[in-house]
Amino acid sequence: MSSDNTTFVQSRDNAFVKDLRRLAQDSVAYRKQGRVWLEGDHLCRAALARGVRPAVAVFTESFWPQAQEEYRHAAIKNIVIADALWLDVSGLESPARMGFVLDMPPGSAVLVPGETTVVLDRLQDAGNVGSILRSASAFGFGQVAAIKGTAALWSAKVLRAGMGAHFGLRLVEGLDAADIDALGLPLLATSSHEGEFLHVAELPWPCAWVLGHEGQGVSQVLQERASQLIRIAQPGGEESLNVGAAAAICLHASAASAAVSKG
Repeated sequence: MSSDNTTFVQSRDNAFVKDLRRLAQDSVAYRKQGRVWLEGDHLCRAALARGVRPAVAVFTESFWPQAQEEYRHAAIKNIVIADALWLDVSGLESPARMGFVLDMPPGSAVLVPGETTVVLDRLQDAGNVGSILRSASAFGFGQVAAIKGTAALWSAKVLRAGMGAHFGLRLVEGLDAADIDALGLPLLATSSHEGEFLHVAELPWPCAWVLGHEGQGVSQVLQERASQLIRIAQPGGEESLNVGAAAAICLHASAASAAVSKG
């Protein structure tokens, strides 16, 4: 049944519902479909705040009558699905009651030379990746480049951990180490035991920071491309920091250094 731009769906065999289920539950389905699923008020509101408009807005049948006007009019098309059907679609333990389907951002396959960048070298944990995206956006980095083997940047888990940071960044994934050369920027690679200490290093701006695999660190091939190896002083004696925490410290130091230089 349809009304204006709104379609009501009751069947789990509906083609849109099948595609939505894949987007919600398969971390790399977005690569095939060219679309991304945002579930829940926070992510949807963050997208709208950045001027991102959804292709389709999706609502549960029980939530539809009380949905905010900004959500009802956000997309050209609204889909309202039965509550029981939504439970089968959602990838969350506590499903939200609405979400957006977005078209993948155009031009996301190519790095922009000269853009301040965070390079993710085979990071596996979606929570770490999302946290780093938040830090990148907060501290003025415009681009994130993911080396092959990194967790899927637009997966549902990374989106939730990023809490809206995706919409302030240019995200490029599936890269080889050699692709990073196209940035044309000084490359700063994090290290647990080698290089200059962050608090005394002269940090260039713009630059690209390389953050490595949770267990193996930055690969040798990227270390060899780096103009500086940087480590964080840890007087408390821990062997290493979580990569998400290390990223926040390093990216903040870069932003602060740049601000001092401009001032």
